[in-house]
Amino acid sequence: MKKIKAIIFSTILFSLVFTACHEKTTFTPNEMVDNALKQVEKVSTSDLKKMLDNGDDYLLLDVRDLNEHKPGFIPGSVCLSRGTLEFNIGKKEFWEGKKLNMPEKDFPIIVYCKKGDRGILAAHTLHHLGYSNVQYLEGGFKAWELDYPKVYDRIEESHDDHAEVGGC
Repeated sequence: MKKIKAIIFSTILFSLVFTACHEKTTFTPNEMVDNALKQVEKVSTSDLKKMLDNGDDYLLLDVRDLNEHKPGFIPGSVCLSRGTLEFNIGKKEFWEGKKLNMPEKDFPIIVYCKKGDRGILAAHTLHHLGYSNVQYLEGGFKAWELDYPKVYDRIEESHDDHAEVGGC
């Protein structure tokens, strides 16, 4: 009887130790954003506008898809979809196609998307890729549109080129 109790006790103890030490490996999208927020810094629309007006040296990345970028984007931004970010940020050919220099790891980078969450995750990804001076635009392009409704660029296209877009 003592052996059975010892085995049960040992099994329970092992289970408790294992589950206590086992790190959670799956997350919801909101948990991913919350975790990323602990490691990335934000920039407000007013701070970005001052940087734009002052001609500060930074890279502004729009991580929305191209069909979201074309109808309206912050002046000077480069469209680098979050879906290809990891593959193109360090690819010389990508930057040559944009007629820009590939950013150094410590160069200031500001990332934005439609509302903010993709920008947060993209900034976090860049941080993991070794880029040390990355921020995300708080509220994304929607916040920029509200604060500066007349300060944006667009790529002219036909009506057939527009597609319904979503995103966060």
